[in-house]
Amino acid sequence: MGEFEPKILGFLCNWCSYAGAGLAGTSRFQYSPNIRSIRVMYSGRADSVFILEALTTGADGVLVAGCHPGDCHYQSGNYKTKRRILLLKKLMQELNINPDRLRFEYVSASEGQKFANVVTEFVEDLKKISPNPLSGKKHS
Repeated sequence: MGEFEPKILGFLCNWCSYAGAGLAGTSRFQYSPNIRSIRVMYSGRADSVFILEALTTGADGVLVAGCHPGDCHYQSGNYKTKRRILLLKKLMQELNINPDRLRFEYVSASEGQKFANVVTEFVEDLKKISPNPLSGKKHS
C-alpha cells in the first residue's frame, strides 16, 4: 500500500489566486497534483456550507485563496472571508473536525511560486494529520 495522498479542494479567487495558479502552471513550478480547483469570483463565494460539504464528501482538506488585503475587486470581500474562515475553524473544532483541514491564503496573480509552495505545504500538513475520517473512504 502506498503513502496516503490527500485530496484537496481549492476555492480560488478569479482575479488573483486562480491567475496565480495559472502562472504556477505556465511557469512550470513544481507542486503536488492533489488539488482540484474551483474558480469563484472572489474568496467570499467559498460559503461555509460548501467547505463543510467538501470535507464530509471526500476532501481531506480545503484551501480558500483570495486577493491580498486592499486588493479585492469586491472591496472588503477578502476581509469578510478571513473572519468567516476563523469562525468556521472554531465550528469545525466543536464538530470534532480538525481545523487544520481548512487553510486560507492570500495569493496574487503574480505569485505563482507562492501558490505552488502553499499547495505543497498543505499536502505535507495533511499527510501528518491522516485521511479525513468523515469521507467514509479508505485511501491507498
